[in-house]
Amino acid sequence: MKIVHQNFKHGEVKLEIENADDLWSLSSIIEKGDVVKGRTFRKIKASETAQAIKKPMFLSLSVEQVEFSESSTQLRITGKVIEGPEDVPHGSFHSFALEPSSVITLIKEEWHQYQIEKLKESSESKAPKILICAFDREESTFALLKRKGCEILLNIKGEVVRKRMPEKPKVDFYEQIIKHLEEYNKRFELDKIILASPSFWKEELYEHLKNNQLKQKIIQANCSGADENAIKEVLKRDELKEVLRQDRASKEIKLVEQLLAEIAKDGKAAYGKKEVLKSIEDGAVEILLVSDGLIKKERKDEKFEALEKMMKLAEKNGAKIVVISSEHDGGKKLDGLGGVGAILRWKME
Repeated sequence: MKIVHQNFKHGEVKLEIENADDLWSLSSIIEKGDVVKGRTFRKIKASETAQAIKKPMFLSLSVEQVEFSESSTQLRITGKVIEGPEDVPHGSFHSFALEPSSVITLIKEEWHQYQIEKLKESSESKAPKILICAFDREESTFALLKRKGCEILLNIKGEVVRKRMPEKPKVDFYEQIIKHLEEYNKRFELDKIILASPSFWKEELYEHLKNNQLKQKIIQANCSGADENAIKEVLKRDELKEVLRQDRASKEIKLVEQLLAEIAKDGKAAYGKKEVLKSIEDGAVEILLVSDGLIKKERKDEKFEALEKMMKLAEKNGAKIVVISSEHDGGKKLDGLGGVGAILRWKME
């Protein structure tokens, strides 16, 4: 996420969304009552008999609902219009469908420190090192994923075995591709490799791989070609979204496992609202873990105020606050502890 402009003194920050991770981060930051401003499209009728047309415009919404869909890689912000063109009634409802490349301004009456830190973490964090290799029977393109888009590294051509269908690459073309995969893996210290192709060629190339370390990093995906357009196609596929989700989840799971390890040895840990609050009041909390499932539940039940006060006090006493997704095993384990846990600076009696 790119922070284009910030003025937290006036509660305002302008953001450029770069990837699906940014959308997930914003889903836990944007709340009911916030103001979101941005460019959007809205259906407008010139008259009652005229056909509605989509018109680009700039709107400000008072947020009512926030919905994140991992399947469509969209963050939907619904709210009441408080600023816009004359032909859009104030108080009418509208939705922003935010996606990578969207630019918005977010205004809050009060920013919590953990929300500011989450924004800064999203803007500064390194994306996982992912190589995309799209190939078919006669061409292969290699690209390195960047925080915004990707960088094309190489395009190579191979000789085709001209036989009756199905045509497939020669074995030595596979070897060329594997050679470059090994070279890029060594150069960039890759976390994952997405191997994409039409038909069954990705499976066949995978079988030719003798390097087990490389094999463990490979995720297979489908694409319709082997050029730069195929790389763009892979960028939209679920396989890449899953890699990014797993990277984010792995960091959160490590924190939950650290908490569980401390609990198991009766060490520097606390869990459950009552015990965690006592630890916060004593200034003992180093990292406060709160599940987004608990946050959503407390908001729905209109009980969020008490949890919010706890988080504010933790901030005031110098604790780092991490919101953990309830979608992965780590978040589910945290939910099993009541949705809140703390890694302590010292063991509490």
